[in-house]
Amino acid sequence: MVLGKKCIAINRGTPAMIAAAAVTLEYKGLPQPVAYLVGDIGDGDGSRRLYDYLTGHIGDVPLSTLTLHYFQPDVGLFKRLLSVIDSLPGRPSLIADAGFMYVAKMSGHAPSFDLFTPDAGELAYLADELAPHPFYTRGFILHDENQIPDLIERAYRHNNAATYLLVKGATDFIADKNGVMSRVDSPREEAMEAIGGTGDTLTGIVSALIESGLDTETASIQAARVNRLAGSLARPTPATQVYEIIRHIPQALNRVLTEKE
Repeated sequence: MVLGKKCIAINRGTPAMIAAAAVTLEYKGLPQPVAYLVGDIGDGDGSRRLYDYLTGHIGDVPLSTLTLHYFQPDVGLFKRLLSVIDSLPGRPSLIADAGFMYVAKMSGHAPSFDLFTPDAGELAYLADELAPHPFYTRGFILHDENQIPDLIERAYRHNNAATYLLVKGATDFIADKNGVMSRVDSPREEAMEAIGGTGDTLTGIVSALIESGLDTETASIQAARVNRLAGSLARPTPATQVYEIIRHIPQALNRVLTEKE
């Protein structure tokens, strides 16, 4: 990924999400994503600068889909930003992953979002109505996937979930306040569990599919299938890098979307 004159390695995290969104949008014949990026070594300074910048400039570019990813939680700055987003003409679809899910829950504004994309550990935090921070999540130890529906129900019961959830894992769960609507568990490549960034690619793919006009439920199901198929096509081993999977996203999109048509 080229940022100004710098080449950024696509190995996990936000670069993987952006790259997955970019190749999906390209496949759909849509413009490339606009990305707002900042460096943050963990002290929150970069995140605060990005909160401030977005609050002042989020309306500069027409938006129909907005995905917020790795941020250090800051409830006050989050509320300011959300207020500006809510005032935009034609409010965008709001998607959150990672740190932005945390601050959405902390602030009590999780229901303002259209989609959260947690993994099982992040879902456990959303389901714990008493935890002020992921470090303090109570002992929802996930020994098997049978607990996922219960955690989903608990997150919605306490208003700590978005309109839809796409829970990432060995099986991907798509849910709303009424419970699990779909499960996607194939193709299943055991090596995928060891490859960093595959959850980020799923967030990028679903964001792009929503931007293309699909409803959130359909986009979530198709994104889960595409992400898994791209992984399978890469013939992964534990040493596989996520960019090798991203290269196969167009082929996976072609197969999944053609099957749907």
